[in-house]
Amino acid sequence: MIRKTEDALNSVFILPSGKKITGTLVWYYFICKREVWLMGHEITPDENHHALEFGRAVHEIFYKKFMKEVSIEGMKIDLIKRKEKVVCEVKTSSRFIEAASYQLLYYLYRLREEFGENFYGWVLIPEERKRKKVMLDKRTEEEMIKVLKDIKEIVSSELPPPPIRNKFCRRCAYREFCWV
Repeated sequence: MIRKTEDALNSVFILPSGKKITGTLVWYYFICKREVWLMGHEITPDENHHALEFGRAVHEIFYKKFMKEVSIEGMKIDLIKRKEKVVCEVKTSSRFIEAASYQLLYYLYRLREEFGENFYGWVLIPEERKRKKVMLDKRTEEEMIKVLKDIKEIVSSELPPPPIRNKFCRRCAYREFCWV
């Protein structure tokens, strides 16, 4: 497969600010659309929030010796095994399995589009000793493109979407932007 031109990629991955959509924005899309807008406008949550610190600790404790973290603009891949064509995303809880699966799909999609390589992935939840296999196929690719278009639309809005309570609000690092 020939590497696609930057112009072709920009139409899908680039936000109005000129920055690439990140895996974190994809993850937030499935948690809370308001968080997508806040992060897309570079409004960061409390970096010392307990949930964020716990997530960092899980990465360190369970996968430190295996971690092969790779950063590519818009992507921070937790673990990649290039020879086996495997990409892994480590999460603290299966409560976020849908969001984590789509975040991983985004990485798989980007790797294929930008580098012409087909990978498959695993969402790893070490605390629960669970994992979920994720594969990019025609259906999931179409869903991913829709998600990316929706993210661009949300971030392009002048105002954030109204806050909507959901099961994740209680532990949200952005909570003060919605429920003060």
